[in-house]
Amino acid sequence: MRTILSGGKIVTPTQVIKNHTLILEDEIISAIIPDQKFIVEKNDHTINIKGKWVTPGLIDIHVHGANYADAMDADPESINTLNQFFASRGVTGYLLTTGTASNSDISAVINCFQEYSPTEDGAVPLGIHLEGPYLCEERKGAQPSIHLRDPEPVYYQRWFESGVIRLMTVAPELEGALALIQTGIKKGVEFAVGHSVASYEVMQEAIERGLRQATHTFNGMNPLHHRRPGVLGAVLSDDRLFAQVIADGVHVHPAVVNALVKAKGINRTILITDSIRAAGMGNGEYDLLGQTVSVKGNVARIASGSLAGSVLTMDQAVRNTMAFCDIPFAQAIQMASLTPAKSLNLHTERGALKPGLRADVTVFSQDYSVETTIVGGNIVYQKD
Repeated sequence: MRTILSGGKIVTPTQVIKNHTLILEDEIISAIIPDQKFIVEKNDHTINIKGKWVTPGLIDIHVHGANYADAMDADPESINTLNQFFASRGVTGYLLTTGTASNSDISAVINCFQEYSPTEDGAVPLGIHLEGPYLCEERKGAQPSIHLRDPEPVYYQRWFESGVIRLMTVAPELEGALALIQTGIKKGVEFAVGHSVASYEVMQEAIERGLRQATHTFNGMNPLHHRRPGVLGAVLSDDRLFAQVIADGVHVHPAVVNALVKAKGINRTILITDSIRAAGMGNGEYDLLGQTVSVKGNVARIASGSLAGSVLTMDQAVRNTMAFCDIPFAQAIQMASLTPAKSLNLHTERGALKPGLRADVTVFSQDYSVETTIVGGNIVYQKD
């Protein structure tokens, strides 16, 4: 069956196309053709989106939880909850992100994911992002100290063998971290620097071994120093690196988000949420890795005062970035779709509205709120 979206403004990687029709056939985008050349067939499901925005489905590669569910629950029902919540915010694919925890708890998440059968009523988890446990104590943020440690080959080799690890955040200055990166790269795992005090020189070594991202840039790393460039100096100056950023206006000042986008460009800046189970729930107290997180005024903190993830959603991150950087909607969308797809080497199958790619589509209203989310050709969210 074909799904037809006509009358909208179609956001492709290179332009915004008007007066064209987007045709989805089963799980694939089959064509983008001028409206006047389109002929409706008997069994077509036609959606009139006149005046609305049609974009690639959003992709969040760093997200822990939402709607009271969390990756560390290691529970299929929690994953189902996340799928549905993220779809309501325009997300079609995401990485289930863990935190620093015991080997057994991390293994439980991996085992759960290996056995999980995705439903067809929400976003699709594309794999696992291991944030830790191989992180630096000095820049731990809300990562619990008790489980921070140097890389342990006997465990991480087993995790990589699972085939479900897409991305791992690591502090490259730790003993054994460079060997970890080399091992993971051979298994198809991407690596990001995060919660790290690595020197610029160590960063260069890690990049040579295959590290290609920075986790929540500016957060969990030393400030930039003009004589000791460190992690940030490497991230801002090396074109091989993608830079994730939490664009909520709290983790990073709007002016600095703007500076990052100017430095890295939309092809190397990735919008993430780093959201926790409190996202979508409002003010209150929540659990994060065994710690109590207090949410007040859309800001989440642990008892020490450290920020503890966020309650940001991807659609809001897009709107914020437009405002912070004074850029068009299409450019902000790219940082939430094609760029994260490229960072995981998934851009040949998703992340753009292009014939032959997956039919993952988000429809936004004229004022940039999510109205419809389509995953693999199926409508999984429709605003009332």
